[in-house]
Amino acid sequence: MNVAVLGAGLLGVTSAYFLRQLGHDVTVVDRQATPAAETSFANGGQISVSHAEPWANPSAPLKVLKWLGREDAPLLFRLRADMRQWLWGLRFLRECTPARTRHNIEQIVRLGTYSRDTLQQLRRERDIAYDERTQGILHFYTSQKEFDAAEAPAAQMRELGCDRRVISADEAVRLEPALRHIRAQLAGATYTAEDESGDANRFARELVKRCEDDGVLFRMSHTVTALREAGGAIDHVEATDSEGRFQRLHADAYVLAMGSLSPLLAKPLGIELPIYPAKGYSVTMPVKDASMAHQVSLTDDEYKLVFSRLGDRLRIAGTAELNGYDRDLNRVRCEAIVSRVEQLFPGAGDAGRAQFWTGLRPATPSNVPIIGRSRLTNLFLNTGHGTLGWTHACGSGKSIARIISGLKPELDFAFAGA
Repeated sequence: MNVAVLGAGLLGVTSAYFLRQLGHDVTVVDRQATPAAETSFANGGQISVSHAEPWANPSAPLKVLKWLGREDAPLLFRLRADMRQWLWGLRFLRECTPARTRHNIEQIVRLGTYSRDTLQQLRRERDIAYDERTQGILHFYTSQKEFDAAEAPAAQMRELGCDRRVISADEAVRLEPALRHIRAQLAGATYTAEDESGDANRFARELVKRCEDDGVLFRMSHTVTALREAGGAIDHVEATDSEGRFQRLHADAYVLAMGSLSPLLAKPLGIELPIYPAKGYSVTMPVKDASMAHQVSLTDDEYKLVFSRLGDRLRIAGTAELNGYDRDLNRVRCEAIVSRVEQLFPGAGDAGRAQFWTGLRPATPSNVPIIGRSRLTNLFLNTGHGTLGWTHACGSGKSIARIISGLKPELDFAFAGA
């Protein structure tokens, strides 16, 4: 079968790879000149199955209200005259019940565990290097209340096979000595030894090389403008190339993996995808003092930041701003991240050479991605992964490839159209 994958980020590239492994002819289409140039470009770097508690949980509504108007808030709803934002917000509130939170954690952990296993196998089979580290993820708390509240989600994750252990502050410092500077502030931590970290953009670029070696065609600098339906199926895709020339692209099946742009292309087809862009920030800086820099990938609960070591670079990412498709860098939010790094690891990174980045994460209200069939017979969905695109990429790509091929997915998950 001839399959067109729309989007060359992590989800598009992994979909293309596994489709090709199952014998399909695959073409990937993306508006950027290089793969993984948008949301997958400079994310937090974590393969974090343990990061499974969704934004929408019972404690979220009060926190969101408290953070309204704070430029440095971890999750900022910048209210605007945007019906999609308000509808997304209402759905978000509906996901904040204990029952929905528990259900969503189950989905996120199952997909995450499967995806991490799939990534490890792919890494071995295709000899892909991407500054990977397999030292686990340490999630630390500076609030006793938040640390106490972490016990129940951690217990549920352990029941689901994700060994997220609750540990003391002293054990956290033993695992990551760089935390010694804030030992007095630590209430405790959780640690997941099986989790990993690595450069998602480098992984995607390396996987593109393997895809091209296997015969996958990449049409870069092609902007998808519309999906055209005929008789309950996609007839063709309309696009423009780098010189603005109109293109009509035909295939037997299509995978929509365009992140935050996915709902805009799906809506004219009568498909409402509950995805809204959540602008995230990251800072990348060279290691300045290795004795102060962290080795283990970390999650800072209070500031909702993640820290990864990518070779001789520090990557710090996080915060979410719901403000439509705006991608402007907010200096206050950038400086807040740098300030937090200096508080935790003074002198570890060269802040004077910090590089700032922002990208739009395709967030669903539940944090559970949309993977599977659409109402059109030949249109398939692999989108809405929010902050966990890197964690879920390989498992999602392999699953959608199996669904398109008429094979049963290898995990128990709430697939779309199932």
